[in-house]
Amino acid sequence: MQHLLVTGGAGFIGSNFVRMMLGKYPDLTITVFDKLTYAGRVENLQDVAANYRDRYRFVQGDICDAAAVGKVIAEQQIDAIINFAAETHVDRSILNPDDFIQTDVYGTYILLEAARKAGNLRYHQISTDEVYGHVEGSHRSLETDCVAPRSPYAASKASADHLVNAYFITYGLPITISRGANNIGPYQYPEKVVPLFVTNALNDMPLPVYGDGKQRRDYQFVLDHCEAVDLVLQKGVIGETYNIGTGTEITNLEMVEILLDELGKPRTLIQHVEDRLGHDRRYCLDVHKIMALGWEPDYSHEEALRMTARWYMHNQWWWEPIRSGEFRDYYARVYGDRKRLA
Repeated sequence: MQHLLVTGGAGFIGSNFVRMMLGKYPDLTITVFDKLTYAGRVENLQDVAANYRDRYRFVQGDICDAAAVGKVIAEQQIDAIINFAAETHVDRSILNPDDFIQTDVYGTYILLEAARKAGNLRYHQISTDEVYGHVEGSHRSLETDCVAPRSPYAASKASADHLVNAYFITYGLPITISRGANNIGPYQYPEKVVPLFVTNALNDMPLPVYGDGKQRRDYQFVLDHCEAVDLVLQKGVIGETYNIGTGTEITNLEMVEILLDELGKPRTLIQHVEDRLGHDRRYCLDVHKIMALGWEPDYSHEEALRMTARWYMHNQWWWEPIRSGEFRDYYARVYGDRKRLA
């Protein structure tokens, strides 16, 4: 794999992956193919464009456009596709599920067809722990567990996973899938809970915590996730799925308290509000399979949260323009009418 097509590479995880891979492999070339929706931003890759101009290319395009996908694969002599492209935010999927079905399901089909027609290119699908749905008791989701998505977003990603597996079984397409826990770190659009809370706190605004705040999550640093994806590309068994996370969990309230502590902000900023529709109470992944390949996370969830808070504190140039634009209308739609809880 010398010529990668990274779809959604201008987004949060994708841009971190591109930066890491170009720095790690001097003979690698990467073409980023991104629609540049609200969360895909060329600013996320401006340093990459400056530092790796001989090995990095950017093409603006939609993964639902079969002709555009086929053209970039042929012109750039692509030999592997890593699909980060997706609509990803649960709250937006509740407001407008159509975009999620179109991009996450149909777009994945277009990429799979393109990979097949180009001679069965190596294909890796970026999925999510949310496909497993709410996890009961002390169980940790295994790759062999049945998927049970409970939001339009999770259902769209589970559907894509089924398509990817079907192309492996039916056509022999050399695929792998990774299902990541909650990623946090640089360049994450501030609709997501950690950058939302950090940027709210830096502006001394309330932090709208859904329900009782006791939902349990695994927060992993984005570069840990990117390293694991690279390992799956190099050593993963074709046709297999790999969970990626720290294997630990904390409540959302504990997450908020760590952020406020790092930022030196008072806990009086915490404001409990009406819960999200169908909000899963707990995600937790069993990560023994990826660790058996030789990977383990470099950062605990607390280290990842503190590092993320510091990045947003020192990079207001990146997020302040976002919060003054489309984000304001989104924030008002999601949180404006949400009742505060006693």
